[in-house]
Amino acid sequence: MLEPAQENPFPDSHVLGEGPEPHPQLQPVLGLIGRWHGRGSGEYPTLEHGFRYEQEISFSHDGRPFLVYESRAWLIDGSGTAVRPAGRESGWWRILPDASVEVTLAHPTGIVETYVGRVSGTEIEMATDTVGLTPRAKEVTGMRRRYALQDGGLTIVQEMAAVGQPMQHHLQARLFPRKD
Repeated sequence: MLEPAQENPFPDSHVLGEGPEPHPQLQPVLGLIGRWHGRGSGEYPTLEHGFRYEQEISFSHDGRPFLVYESRAWLIDGSGTAVRPAGRESGWWRILPDASVEVTLAHPTGIVETYVGRVSGTEIEMATDTVGLTPRAKEVTGMRRRYALQDGGLTIVQEMAAVGQPMQHHLQARLFPRKD
C-alpha cells in the first residue's frame, strides 16, 4: 500500500518575502514577481476592427533562477464588460548571470515560442528565436515584446509577424499589481 503523498514542499511564491528566497540571478526582475491586472488594446491588418481587452499576469518563482509565467486575457466591449476569453499563454523566463533572458511560452492554440532578450534597468526586451507550430496553428513567424516597470505599473508592448504580414504593432497593455 502506498503512503499518502505530502503537500508540495517547494511551492511557487508570487509574493516577495514569502516562500523561498529568490535566486540571486532574479535580482534584475524582482519587480515583476507578483500578480498583475489591467487593460489593453490590440489591432492587426488582418482584423476588421481593433479590440480592447483585460489581462491577468502572474510571475512566481521557487528559488531557482527562473520565473514561472502565466497570462490570461479576455475581450471587453466599450463599457468594459467581458465578452469572451482571448489570449492565454504560460511558460518560463530564465534569467542568466549577464541579465540576458531566455523565455519559453506555450499557447493553447498550438504555438510554442522561444525568446531571447535582455534586462536593462526596469525594461525587458525580447524577440523570438524560434516559433513552433502544430499542423493547424495560425502561422506566426515572429514576435517582439517589451515589458517596462514604471510609475507602479507594468506596460507591455507586443509586435507580431503572422499570416503573411511583416513585424508590426499588435498589442499594448498597462497592468497594476493585484493585492489578493
